[in-house]
Order: sequence, then structure tokens, then C-alpha cells
Amino acid sequence: MTGSAGLGDAGAFGEEGDAGLLSPVSASPLVGALTGDRAVLAAILAVESGWAAVLEKAGLAPAGSAAVVSAAAEPGRYSVAGIARRAQGGGNPVIPLLADLRKNVQALDGTGIGAGRAVHTSLTSQDVLDTALMLLARNTVEALLGDLKRTSAALASLAEEHADTLCVGRSLTQHSLPFTFGLRAAQWFHGVAAAGRQLEGLACPVQFGGAAGTLAAGTVLASGSSSTPFSLADALAAQLGLAAAPAPWHTNRLVVTSLGNALAAVLDAFGKIAADVLFLSRPEVGELAEPRAAGRGVSSAMPQKQNPVLSVLVRSAALQAPQLVAQLHLAAANFNDERPDAAWHTEWPALRQLLALALGAAGHIRELAGGLQAFPDEMRRNLDLAGPLLLAEGVGAAVAPLLGAKDGLTGKEQLQAVVDQTLQAPSGEQAATYRKLLRDAVPAGVLTDLRLEELLNPASYLGEAANISRRILAAFPEYAAPPEPSLTDANGDPRG
Repeated sequence: MTGSAGLGDAGAFGEEGDAGLLSPVSASPLVGALTGDRAVLAAILAVESGWAAVLEKAGLAPAGSAAVVSAAAEPGRYSVAGIARRAQGGGNPVIPLLADLRKNVQALDGTGIGAGRAVHTSLTSQDVLDTALMLLARNTVEALLGDLKRTSAALASLAEEHADTLCVGRSLTQHSLPFTFGLRAAQWFHGVAAAGRQLEGLACPVQFGGAAGTLAAGTVLASGSSSTPFSLADALAAQLGLAAAPAPWHTNRLVVTSLGNALAAVLDAFGKIAADVLFLSRPEVGELAEPRAAGRGVSSAMPQKQNPVLSVLVRSAALQAPQLVAQLHLAAANFNDERPDAAWHTEWPALRQLLALALGAAGHIRELAGGLQAFPDEMRRNLDLAGPLLLAEGVGAAVAPLLGAKDGLTGKEQLQAVVDQTLQAPSGEQAATYRKLLRDAVPAGVLTDLRLEELLNPASYLGEAANISRRILAAFPEYAAPPEPSLTDANGDPRG
């Protein structure tokens, strides 16, 4: 490396944290506000402040302590970069932040009420950081679900609007059977709604166990009062808006892995949509197009390009999620003793990155689903590429039982021979070849021309496509209904 270019930005980088230069899917003000370093710092301070309020209300801290601690816990008083550097000394950010908090409490305790006694009493670092991360997760998931429900409502609308729009179904990259775009959109909806319901069903619980998960210090703290360590833990949960926990979960990490699994399921559902849109918006396919916006989809070299950037960003998030969830499970399986060592530390960035990716992708998929352009004529063009061969399965099911054995071949084998011969013809001649060979193989007395044309009509072989779509939407009514309008755009900026 040469020169000192960029060194002047080092302080700003350290203070602001990762701006997402190499993770554009999550580079938005909303994602930064809910998952960034300053959000983590604010969550830790909220836990300490909330605990002071609980202790004061229980008569276990001097009157007025909560107000002093709350004022001292104003996030703007603290340097993210400084705390991050000093965290190396104790292995987690709670320790240096706590030292600064105590100094600020002492400075603000002008009347000398002893507010410092309300700070961190009977807690341990893991109690505070685990609870803070649950606060971070709760806030992020709330925002994520808002975007997810707007996406699902848009997909439900597409499913209903295009219930009868014919397209081609594809299997192992090849044309398979007639399909409908409505069913495709309904299946997208199904993935999003099922993942959303799974995420909604999770609780973000408080963590409270003390130094070794026995609540020993909490028992001493509560002795002589009407409180118990469990009632104090429940009060902290209520104070912070988190779920109560039946017991400390220092080394039982199902809370974290379940959250990771649910976030990955959301990104899986988003990724499926993105993968389909990326293929279907290729110029040679042309069935879909992303909504356009100024400056989006541009190329640094080719001015004509309209890249499907929303889908690219969403898919990039989906492809990262499995490894992050694997890290959470790897950590959970290695939480040794009653309080863990390095496994715990590997959990924090993986969980936060999952939250950031899911929330960032949710904003992009919401805009994609809400503005997706569908082109029924192109869908029909692609459907017709395979010609009547696409109906070979339906023809076989209807006609094979009507044919007697001929030249040692069953009816099914005779019809397969027709298909095999057709496939040897040039692609441009296969439609006419199939019709002729089929007509030759099936006597008019067995199959009239009118019935043959009915069997070769793609709309006649859709099975239960319409009913499947209706059943999917009916199974998730809360996700099919249009939600309240979003207050932010895909970048998390307030809407005008």
C-alpha cells in the first residue's frame, strides 16, 4: 500500500461503523438505524436504564435513580468507536460502556442520592448484551414484518389479477406443462406468508441469570423485599417490551437459532422470487420486468442496460443467509460450561448481519412486488414455443386407455412413439408434425377432431391451478389483505 489516501476518514468510519459499501442490499438509513453499531449501543443503554427503573419501582434502588440513569444513558453521550476499541480489554462492549455510564451517572447525581447503586446491580455482561440483542431483533423484526406484509399483499393482488393468465411451467430448465402466472404469484405469496407467520410466532425474551446463571446475586438483592429474582426479571421484560423467560438461557441458544432460522426462511422466500424474476426478465424470455426508477439498473459501460437490480440485491441477501445461520448453530453447539467463551462472541455479528440482510432485502422485495410488470403476450409466446407437445401428458392420459394394442405396443407406448418421432423433426416443424402423427395414430372414431383440439388447448390442462391459488390465499388471510401504507421508501427514507 502506498500513500495515506483515506486515512483522514478513519475516525469517521470508526464512529459511524459499517456504511454498507460492500453490502448495498442493506445500505439504507432504516437498516442502519435499527441494526448499526449505534443501535446496539442504544439497546445496551436501554437495558441498563430499564433495569434501574425496575429496581427503583421495587424499592431496591434510591428514589430518583431511574431518572438519573436514564439521563446518563442518552446514547449521544458515548463514542461508539472508543467503546469498540476498549471492548478488546474485556471481550465485549458492555464492560467499557458500563464504566462510562457509571461516570455519567455519578456526574449527573447532583443531589447525591446514590443513583449508581441502580446501575447493573446483580446483572452480568451476558444478561445485558443478550437482552440488548433481543431488543435489536424485536425492533428490526417489527419493521421487517411491515415490509413483508406489504409484499405479500402485492403478491396476492398479482395472483388474483393473473389467475387466468397462461404461461409455461418449467421443470429442470425445460418446458413442462401449461401453467398460470397467477399460480406462480400465489406460490411466491405462499413462501413469504408462511415465513412471515413463522417469524411472527417467535418471542424475544429477556436474559437474566447473573454471573453463572443461578441468580445468586439477584437473590441477595431481593432478600428482605417482596420481590424475587424472577419477578424482577419479569418486570424488566415488561419494562423493555420483551417476552418473559422461565429461566436464564445463557447456554441454551434455541432463542437465537430459532430467530436465525426464521430470518433465513424469510430470505429463502425472497430469494425464490428474485431468482424467478431474474430469469423471467431476461430479454429472450421477456415475461416480467422490474419497476423502473431513475438511476437504477445502470451499467458503468453500457448505456442501454436495464439491470434487474432489485432482484440482484435480494438474491445476494438470500445467498448469504445459510452460512450465517450455520454460524449461529455452530456457536450454539459449542456453548460450553455455564457461561460460554468464544462461541458467544461469534453469534453477535452473525445475528446482526442476518437482521440487516433480511430488513434490507424486505425493502427491495416490497418495491419489486408492488411495481412488477407482467407481460401476458410474452408469456403466451413462450408457452407456444413447445406447441402441442406441451400437452402430451394430458393427451396420453385421455387417449391411451382408448387405444388397443398395435404392433405389440400398448396405447401409451404408441403415443410415446408419436412424441419420439416428433422430437426428431426440426423445431419449427414439430407442432405440425405432432398433430399429423397424432391424428394418424388415433382413429377418428376414437378421437374426433373437435376433441383433439380440446386436448391440445393449453387452457384445458391446468388441473387445479385456480383452486390451488385460492386455497393458498385463504390459508393466510392476514397476509393477503392490503396493510396500512408504508411511511418509508425502499431506502428507509420517509415518503413525501
